[in-house]
Amino acid sequence: MSAFNDLVKRGVHRWKGMHEWLRAFFLAVVILVVLHLLVARVVIVHSTSMFATLWQGDLVLVHRWPKWTGFDSQDIVVFRDPLKDDRAFGRRPLLVKRIVGMPGDVVQLKAGVLWVNGQRVADPTTVTHSYLLRLRDGVDADSVLEALGIPPTSVIPGRRDLEIPLNAAMAERLEASPKVISVAPMSMASGARRHIFPYSPRFQWNGDTYGPITVPRKGDTLRISLDNLPLYDRLISRYEGHRLSVDGDRLLVDNTPLQTYVVEQDHYFVLGDARHHSADSRYWGFVPGDHLVGRASLVLMSKGRNGTRNGRALLRP
Repeated sequence: MSAFNDLVKRGVHRWKGMHEWLRAFFLAVVILVVLHLLVARVVIVHSTSMFATLWQGDLVLVHRWPKWTGFDSQDIVVFRDPLKDDRAFGRRPLLVKRIVGMPGDVVQLKAGVLWVNGQRVADPTTVTHSYLLRLRDGVDADSVLEALGIPPTSVIPGRRDLEIPLNAAMAERLEASPKVISVAPMSMASGARRHIFPYSPRFQWNGDTYGPITVPRKGDTLRISLDNLPLYDRLISRYEGHRLSVDGDRLLVDNTPLQTYVVEQDHYFVLGDARHHSADSRYWGFVPGDHLVGRASLVLMSKGRNGTRNGRALLRP
């Protein structure tokens, strides 16, 4: 104990012996680290998956405390990429999506319309879907897209027919432009898609007709079979750290026969607001609760037209 007291005294003595500005610098660093870990952080949006709620290049303030106080449905959240588990956790890319399914919810898309627990959920006004935009000859497609806030790099040079994310209000404004021949919503996806989670022919889903799927909740007991294993194998083996194997016709988890599995943490189902231009839970499954970084709450700075989006709060609809 005396050795510890001596160590504290030496530390206090060195602290008092520092130059005043150096003490202020170290104190500022400590405060910034604490704020970053516990209160808030800033992230830059790198994709168009949340268009037109968030635009590529937006600087967004992320509140950290929902990790302890809890998230809500329709929160816009920042989280670690669940697929990049070949990297150290802190080095995985950050993604931004909207929570549409809380732990225990039943999520379904019917012809592109979201249903949760049997109730239709209205889309936020900023949600976009795919539209086919036809431009007149001689019109610079890049300038049209730049005015909308869509990266021109997503368009093949020379094309006049463009598939872009729009909502009804944006489409109406474009239709009035003399540069445009027509703007029309694209047809919904049909048939099963192999790249749709859980990548099994037993689940005949696509990006517009999906589910119903139940979002795993901590403490839920899952009955595991060969039919539904594709829904949960990544959850069990990657997100919750168990070893799955096969012994003849038996499934094993940590060398024990697997018939039921108790979920160890909450999971979430997320969608991008650009519904046809987003890689989200429809394509790679659930987001584990420990991957969530915080709630996106405010656009601090934006590359939007005339900077009018700066300081805009991201509120739930």
